[in-house]
Amino acid sequence: MQRRFVSIWFRQLLADWQLIRRPELFGVPFVFAAADHGRMMITAVSHLAAEFGVESGMRAADAKAICPGLEVLDDKPGRPRKLLQGLGEWCVRYSPIVAIDEFGMDGLLMDVSGCTHLWGGERGYLKEIVSRLKSKGYTVRLAIADTPGAAWAVSHFGKITPLIPPGEQVDALLTLAPDALRLEELLLAKLRKLGFYQIKSFIGMPRSVLRRRFGGDFLLRLAQAIGTENEVLVPLQVPVPFSERLACLEPIKTRNGIEIAINKLLENLCGRMQAEGKGLRSGVLTCYRIDGKVVQADIGTSGASHSVTHLFKLFQLKIDQIKPALGIELFVLDAPKVDDVDVPQEEMWTSTPGLNDKSVIRLLDRVAGKVGQQVIHRYIPATKYWPERSLLRAVSVTEKPQATWRVDKPRPTELLRNPVPIEVMAIIPDHPPKFFIYKGVRHEVTKADGPERIEREWWLDQGEHRDYYQVEDEQGGRYWLFRSGHYGIGQKYKWFIHGFFA
Repeated sequence: MQRRFVSIWFRQLLADWQLIRRPELFGVPFVFAAADHGRMMITAVSHLAAEFGVESGMRAADAKAICPGLEVLDDKPGRPRKLLQGLGEWCVRYSPIVAIDEFGMDGLLMDVSGCTHLWGGERGYLKEIVSRLKSKGYTVRLAIADTPGAAWAVSHFGKITPLIPPGEQVDALLTLAPDALRLEELLLAKLRKLGFYQIKSFIGMPRSVLRRRFGGDFLLRLAQAIGTENEVLVPLQVPVPFSERLACLEPIKTRNGIEIAINKLLENLCGRMQAEGKGLRSGVLTCYRIDGKVVQADIGTSGASHSVTHLFKLFQLKIDQIKPALGIELFVLDAPKVDDVDVPQEEMWTSTPGLNDKSVIRLLDRVAGKVGQQVIHRYIPATKYWPERSLLRAVSVTEKPQATWRVDKPRPTELLRNPVPIEVMAIIPDHPPKFFIYKGVRHEVTKADGPERIEREWWLDQGEHRDYYQVEDEQGGRYWLFRSGHYGIGQKYKWFIHGFFA
């Protein structure tokens, strides 16, 4: 696939942002200034102020002298980056890879490979971005080319067309000034001193001569612009490997339209995952509305799945959360978490009860979609002595346990998270209780079995062992009690209740 890049240059980033916030400044020349060695230096200029000859880098006092009525606003460090961060996140609707232009700190760079067809081609793509940003109040210039460097050069210094056909970036650069290569001012001054006012003046010279005269950074920028050296963009949001986009010819406002969009995205996404033996564990549907707002719906699965029908049913439970307002213009479906899918061996008949039954896993996913994934837990055995430590919370439904449950001794149906102290009357030394008091209620013991001794894990902590008893009271209730420690002179012991039998 042909790589294509777009450069967006916000010609008056801070000024436009201020006018959006304070419309009363229309018709008033203003600048932003910051302190520098005790002097207020201009950092950004509005359009009206520029008409009076005010420029960035000028002293605010000098600017006031040549521009009557000039309003000077305080600039803050990091403000351009913060603005570009927000604009870049908004532009993710047009490309998953959006980066801040670190050279000028006044624009964005986007890798739009495979994206422009969603808007009817590159020309329609650029027109859409320009019109949307202009409607928000920003003055921008765009260009598209095979390299980020060429796109940046044409957007900032180009005078003909912003659309550079594939493979023609070198021709587009020839008549531009060396400033279009994103070079430092000291190097630009050296080039101008030698009479190099256009890139074509030196682009054909031997690289060894250029390196000796201007250094390695100069050659790197030139190579990045013409495409002989790759330039890596650092995206604001790291794109996930499994992602699908669906642009809409008309804004989607109805539930039926949203369902059709989700089903189309799932068909494409699941087809890719199935081809690679992967399944979705978590999915995020991002909907970009025409009013600039972004709404999301997410799902999770207990086991990896690439079933379109199953995943669609999970998203159906979330559609009510999606408020289309005036309409949704773009849908993006991401699968940030995927797992390998175990392909079961085909059988003439199946009798796989429990979690081996795929229908059970799908049922759990449906329940989780209604009440929340956090309320469904699965526990597996752990190799611990203490009953409250003998289980682990499984990461997934399909996680394989490393140990087995103990079945040679009875265990209560309900185990308390922590043992609760009780008052007991018992015949010493190893007899079960005659009665016990739990939560202020006295229980007469009619039947009992035990003791079962469970030793403390001395390598984890110090303390006494436990002697467990199964007891039944006069009401037929069955309990799991234990005594911590030995009876005896000077020995400390306590009784606890730890669980309930059915």
